[in-house]
Amino acid sequence: MTLRERITVDMKAAMRSGEKDRLGLIRMLQAAIKQREVDERITLDDAQTVSVIEKMIKSRKESVVQFEAGGRADLVARESAEIAALAGYLPAQLSAADLDLLIRDAMTASGAASVKDMGKVMGIVKAKAAGRADMSAVGARVKALLGG
Repeated sequence: MTLRERITVDMKAAMRSGEKDRLGLIRMLQAAIKQREVDERITLDDAQTVSVIEKMIKSRKESVVQFEAGGRADLVARESAEIAALAGYLPAQLSAADLDLLIRDAMTASGAASVKDMGKVMGIVKAKAAGRADMSAVGARVKALLGG
């Protein structure tokens, strides 16, 4: 079953069970997927669908920071619940040890020796860890390993 099929099945289940919040979130996700398909005139595969989900999660994390600064605990809770629901569609996250191994392999493959070579390493890691790791955390880890 593809990720899009799983999202559709979850939407139908949310409709049947009367989960209005979950249903609204899934419909928003489907709309974002469809919008990208229309904009780019393609049919998204699972990897591209994951990137749409990651973008939605990133947006909600930014909102959480803003709501916390504004003292809106109710909105923080709602956004956090949406982040958790969207994260359920992402593939299993890499462990710290697996991520370090992947970064070290990428450093070896690219011949990276300093922070100047960070772009090469990030390109390799991003291709292999798409959807399975937070790229901002990966960037910080790569920089640390390159001595930056």
